[in-house]
Amino acid sequence: MAETHKKILFRYYSDLLEDTVVETMWAEIIDLEKGYFKLDNIPFFGPLIATDDIFFAEFDEDEQQLTYRKTIETSGNSIVQVIILEKGFDKEIIREKLTEVNCESEGMNETLFAVEITAEIDYSVVKNILNEYVELEVIDFGEPCLSEKHRTDLLKN
Repeated sequence: MAETHKKILFRYYSDLLEDTVVETMWAEIIDLEKGYFKLDNIPFFGPLIATDDIFFAEFDEDEQQLTYRKTIETSGNSIVQVIILEKGFDKEIIREKLTEVNCESEGMNETLFAVEITAEIDYSVVKNILNEYVELEVIDFGEPCLSEKHRTDLLKN
């Protein structure tokens, strides 16, 4: 993976954690000379970037590594954060339901996971699944990076 990908440092304010966080994620090299990369990870803490977005990164002297600077082109994908509120609830139940509607997710720990919603998926279907668990007071979720396409999906209902 190292020949086609680079680890990129992202430093941003997380609404979820209410603090500045540092997260390193893999990105596919698009044009190394220009500093263009395509995100190949599901972000955990809520930067305004989603998988497959094209972004600019450059070497940062203070960080001593390639560091995200700005998003150049959005993919139409979205990222949603889910936090389990019910003690002892198995988050894999919800992750499996999301997998059934073609949404990948990445768990951070027993109570937090991030969900990738690709552009071709109708977000209203995903949101209905999540809202079902919100109503049961099992989870809460945030939409730190919701694409225009997915915002439009919600208006159709």
